[in-house]
Amino acid sequence: MKIFIYTLIAIAVGLILFNITLLDFNNLLSGNSVVALIGIVASLCAVCILIIFRLAKNIEEKTRNL
Repeated sequence: MKIFIYTLIAIAVGLILFNITLLDFNNLLSGNSVVALIGIVASLCAVCILIIFRLAKNIEEKTRNL
């Protein structure tokens, strides 16, 4: 499960980097830049959720060993 979560985090970071290349910094709120911004925000949310899930699993493992 740990490797799967880290793989998903790596994919999300890769999507962030890909979407950054699609940004048009002169017109951030038009055309493909809006789609890229939405993709970046969604990927950041996915990374945050996966990190929270991993921390919850660590807490569960520690409390189970008590």
